[in-house]
Amino acid sequence: MQQQVYHSRDIQAWEQRWFSKQNSSYGLMQQVALTIALKLQKKIESLQIKHIAIWCGSGNNAGDGYCVATFLKQWGYQVDVFAAKLGDSKDLQQAYAYALQNDVRIHEGFEINQIYDCHIDALFGIGLNRQLDEHWQNIIDQYNQQSGLKIAIDIPSGLNANTGQPLPVAIKANITYTVLGRKAGLYTGQGKEYTGDVNVITLIPVDEELPILAKLTDKKICLPSRQAFGHKGSYGHVLVVGGHKDMGGAVIMAAEAAFAAGAGKVTVVCDARHHTSILSRAPNIMLRDINVLDTEHIQVLLDQVDAVCFGMGLGRDEWAEKQYQLWYPLIRHTSDLEVVLDADALWFLAQTPNQLDQHIYATPHSGEAAKLLACSVQEVESDRISAIRALQLKYAGQWVLKGSGSLILENELWICTQGNAGMGTGGMGDVLAGMIASLKAQFHEHITLHDIVTLHAQAGDVLAESGQRGLQAQNMSHAIYKVVNR
Repeated sequence: MQQQVYHSRDIQAWEQRWFSKQNSSYGLMQQVALTIALKLQKKIESLQIKHIAIWCGSGNNAGDGYCVATFLKQWGYQVDVFAAKLGDSKDLQQAYAYALQNDVRIHEGFEINQIYDCHIDALFGIGLNRQLDEHWQNIIDQYNQQSGLKIAIDIPSGLNANTGQPLPVAIKANITYTVLGRKAGLYTGQGKEYTGDVNVITLIPVDEELPILAKLTDKKICLPSRQAFGHKGSYGHVLVVGGHKDMGGAVIMAAEAAFAAGAGKVTVVCDARHHTSILSRAPNIMLRDINVLDTEHIQVLLDQVDAVCFGMGLGRDEWAEKQYQLWYPLIRHTSDLEVVLDADALWFLAQTPNQLDQHIYATPHSGEAAKLLACSVQEVESDRISAIRALQLKYAGQWVLKGSGSLILENELWICTQGNAGMGTGGMGDVLAGMIASLKAQFHEHITLHDIVTLHAQAGDVLAESGQRGLQAQNMSHAIYKVVNR
């Protein structure tokens, strides 16, 4: 069963429905704190932690912190709470009073004068959606400068629960114990930089009124075994179109990725000056000169293939625009053709928007998405989920918004939790385009777009096993070969 992700406002509404059935809000706060404290106890013992500091704000997230402090104190641990002015919540005040009754030391403010082995963040909860002022920014910076194990309750304070953007700073945790359900901001945007290992504290039953925002992609993907009598014609023919005279590398990486993912045949159509270098690197790739193909020849070629990835290294000059206007209408209207639009094809799509069918997969990064939506990169990154929904609303089709926590919008929204920062290098998008074309050529509707994105991320993780710095997309083929044969 896929892991589901929710919007913070829907989590809060779900809580209120639970409380309206005469369930105790303070009782739930204690259950949350007890569950976290029990999980922490194992970590504390394994790391031989002795001194624990809990940082509490003014809302109910602080109430969780006071309750955690109380349980840890009762179990004999040395606990100090550093706290902001107490808020008006009755549950918070009850948790505060209970901590005092159990001799928990509570200090006003956040002046830390000794070293603690563990710091627990209970400053802000999931409701935070405003930019923090300088006072709170300084407190969060102070927290991040401390040594020891860092724990966040529900969400790292300062991180937007739904977008994964810091406001403008956030706690950097080693472990996040998120309460009731997963929030999107833990997995996309900049969220992975702040959350560490995410553990979900599930304590109340999900009701029918709780809408699912997204799902996390499966980590285990098993492709069907090949039939013993298969041949190169059984596994799809991929066409890679791009390769401006000044940019030959992108089509090579897309084509090699298509072969590594299992395509039976791959043809590259590009400027002929790249042909020698392509053949010297991968003699199994078939080649055509993009400059000598007219409409009739292109249509014949399209009728012979199962999938096409279009736009890698195409360029954006007058020649590239002419090629786009020649190829795109034919690609778009060829029936049963799986189509990947990437890179410069997306640039020209933004110039002349049109509706894409369900067999067209568009794979922008945030810069390309901004061009497609006629907005800024900052606007895209500030709310990636809204951005990908806006892309599908405007253009239809299926979409991948690449980046940390890549988003995939098919009939449902998916978040890819795999991959690594080392993949932030030129050519990784070309590799993804080649993989999508290859696997769709082989399996069509029997493989999902989000499964392919996950396989690409897993290949990146294989490549990063010896380190993330210095990864190169040209080395992805062997890693792809490994993950598609698991």
